[in-house]
Amino acid sequence: MQNRIPVHEPNIGEEEAQAVLAAVRRGEISGSFGDTIPTFEKNFASYVGCAHGIAVTSGTTALHLAVSALELEPGDEILVSASNNIAGGLAVYHNNLVTVPVDSEPVTWNMDPDVIEKLITPRTRAIMPVHLFGHPVEMDRVMDIARRHNLPVIEDCAESHGATWQGKMTGSFGDMACFSFYANKIITTGEGGMIVTNNDRLAERMRLLRNLAFTKPRFYHQVPGYNFRMTGYQAAMGLAQLAKIGRILEDKRRVAHTYNRLLSGIPGLQLPAEIPGAYNVYWMYALTVDAAKFGVNRDTLAEILAAKGIDTRTFFCPLNQQPFLREQAGYRDVPCPVADRIWQEGLYLPSSDTLDEKTIAQIASVIRDAAAP
Repeated sequence: MQNRIPVHEPNIGEEEAQAVLAAVRRGEISGSFGDTIPTFEKNFASYVGCAHGIAVTSGTTALHLAVSALELEPGDEILVSASNNIAGGLAVYHNNLVTVPVDSEPVTWNMDPDVIEKLITPRTRAIMPVHLFGHPVEMDRVMDIARRHNLPVIEDCAESHGATWQGKMTGSFGDMACFSFYANKIITTGEGGMIVTNNDRLAERMRLLRNLAFTKPRFYHQVPGYNFRMTGYQAAMGLAQLAKIGRILEDKRRVAHTYNRLLSGIPGLQLPAEIPGAYNVYWMYALTVDAAKFGVNRDTLAEILAAKGIDTRTFFCPLNQQPFLREQAGYRDVPCPVADRIWQEGLYLPSSDTLDEKTIAQIASVIRDAAAP
């Protein structure tokens, strides 16, 4: 076995290096010059199935900008998937709004549509579902609830590039959708993110806010904006990555299916789902460990794997347990038992799309050996 198997390694080749070099030579250093950023925005939005793309500095700033574009009042509430990277909670918090965590359903670990409507109050202003680990949320059900209550939807697609629900791309359901191009995402620009939308007004608003809210005269600012501009050479890398996303997704699914074959039938392990209607892109190969059935708990299994040079990560601490959100004025203490459980039991394994079957088999063998006889 090699010395160390990381959770993820970006799939970067000569195409990306040459694209970045060419952009630098064209002088596309900042986010204000050249054609590469608008081309990346157009091509990525088209891939998702949307009219507009707004490139930004990260998935976190994409969420921040999308929330800001709604122009809500301080103290308004947004329903957010409880099992979630903290970025969603930060986007709500830094816009002076209140996060209301929505518990996970136990099969895909995504936002539970059965819980959403019970949490809507007169202060609710939007819904932010997260397509966790690459499995799509049941977006037809979420959108039906949103329409009935006249609530905009911001999809968090940081982990779901290319995933579909009922044949339709994640990111094409909501009013806005936010993608991350961080180094461990399905395609990467190093840092970077993108918002996609079909709403002309929201697109114009986000483009204004992204660039310091410059209007005419240039240095006279009617609204407070942000500097969330992507650089031209990041966009150049993004275009090179987008060109091979189909191959990356095939390899992500190959890796997941190999794990499924080698780990199926082990008592106490819940492997990642792909429910009918879903196309899971398996951003990370995630599983949960029931200690009573498996024989050791999640943390002990992680230690056993680490001793063999195999990196892992836990699931995300749910938003209902985050101290700064709980201390915020207006916070609602919503029980999220499924999100709480998978935070304690969840683990994801090395998931690079370049993993070969031999390496996956080595990882699976360590897990099988750790299980109770």
